[in-house]
Amino acid sequence: MLEEDIYKTIEQQGEAIYTEKRSKFLAFAIPVTTIEQVKEHLEVYQKKYYDARHVCYAYRLGERGEQERANDNGEPSGTAGKPILGQIHSKELTNVLVIVVRYFGGVKLGTSGLIVAYRAAAAEALEAVEHVEKTINGEIILKFSYPLLNEVLRIVKEEEPKVVEQVFDNDCLVRLSMRLSRLPRLVERYEKLVIASKNDLKIEKLFKFLSKK
Repeated sequence: MLEEDIYKTIEQQGEAIYTEKRSKFLAFAIPVTTIEQVKEHLEVYQKKYYDARHVCYAYRLGERGEQERANDNGEPSGTAGKPILGQIHSKELTNVLVIVVRYFGGVKLGTSGLIVAYRAAAAEALEAVEHVEKTINGEIILKFSYPLLNEVLRIVKEEEPKVVEQVFDNDCLVRLSMRLSRLPRLVERYEKLVIASKNDLKIEKLFKFLSKK
């Protein structure tokens, strides 16, 4: 079980070919982060394999897998998209689209045969590419007057967040990114500085999560 601020994904495309009773299953595991990217890839593969009987898929998006969908594309309900999605789940991956293209070989596989074939094809595509771990990072923005600069930067040096943006003038701004599990300590230290500075320091907590290795 991964820690709450770590997730697994892929950064390269994986491919596999699975054959069952003369039916050929071409499987593709593709890194994606948005619905728009999913739609773009689906359009490309549907056009490329326009002569295939079925172009089935499943995807899971978001650092915590908040969005997911499975599509059977004409296969019996639950025999294609669901087993594909099941493989994404079993490998604890997210931000992944898996497309499985089927060329019918003339022999019906039956419900159980389809489930096994789509599951195996998806698994092989996902196993063909490296799985990477990434952290979920939160951000805060600090706004303060110049006399507080040394105190603000001292905490940056000690806690070691990533400095995303900084503006040093009469009115200063520092934008910091840090692994989610370590962020509360950073915020706590700056909240104490808010009190000490008599509210001369303002903190904005961003709930948009950023990812990096």
